[in-house]
Amino acid sequence: MAGLFYMPRLFIYHTEAKGKGEVEYNVLHRQFAIMENRLWWVITTPAMYITIVSAVLMLYLNPGLLSLGWMHVKLLFVGGMVFYHFRTQRIMFRLRDGASTWTSHQLRLWNEVSTILLFAIVFVVILKSALSWIYGVVGLLALAILLMILIKLYKKYRKSKGEKVD
Repeated sequence: MAGLFYMPRLFIYHTEAKGKGEVEYNVLHRQFAIMENRLWWVITTPAMYITIVSAVLMLYLNPGLLSLGWMHVKLLFVGGMVFYHFRTQRIMFRLRDGASTWTSHQLRLWNEVSTILLFAIVFVVILKSALSWIYGVVGLLALAILLMILIKLYKKYRKSKGEKVD
């Protein structure tokens, strides 16, 4: 999870480096590409595969878990997290190749997707069926809306400080 939280932050800095001069951007681009590559292939991707293998082993040893409704919901969110992982990898490749069209604002929004998914997974596991799913969905929507509002406020703050924002 740490890699999935930090990688979009690197993408934001990488994208914002385009606003620098050409020489400075070239230096920063090479450095960000190295940092992203190492984080992705040394920490984030191996951790994802270890997590998936552990999950499959847990379900193999305790197949009764697959008969529980909350487990189906959790696995749906975990599937979303795996999709997020590979979509983030694609963004990394496009940034490395200089072909990314994502703005730093879009990447800030993308960064919050992993937060929402993690919150949803933990919420489902902790509460299981103790709370109505309606409250859970409303809570997730409220969290998503709050995060979007905070991102907008941060963008306004940066504009007020005279920073270039996209």
